[in-house]
Amino acid sequence: MVTPVNIKQALADCPFFKGRTSENGDAAATAFARLGAINNGQIFAGSYQGYTEWERHGNGDELVQVIDGMTEITILTDDGPETHELTAGSFIVVPQGLWHRFNTPDGVTVMTATPMPTDHSNAEDPRIG
Repeated sequence: MVTPVNIKQALADCPFFKGRTSENGDAAATAFARLGAINNGQIFAGSYQGYTEWERHGNGDELVQVIDGMTEITILTDDGPETHELTAGSFIVVPQGLWHRFNTPDGVTVMTATPMPTDHSNAEDPRIG
């Protein structure tokens, strides 16, 4: 059965997570709604302010779409770090296996199609060691 999802309605029960840091990422999970499954992962939507720990996905690319607000994403590529500003209506595809993190000083609402599982790191450069 195919079922449409109302993102606004799904987010209505999720609190805005203010003050996200690389150390409290587990607490941020309450700000995200699980919207459904896709291929080898999940579709999530949530709203937060702050910055995330490094993450990567070994089983596929991740799609990140900004619904409202702004965030900066830094992706560690073979050519060095790339930082991109994402605003409402924009999206980015993070290639499989690349470490990335978000800096969101004022708040953002995002929807992601995230391959599972996700690796996390608080290292300055998670590619080392």
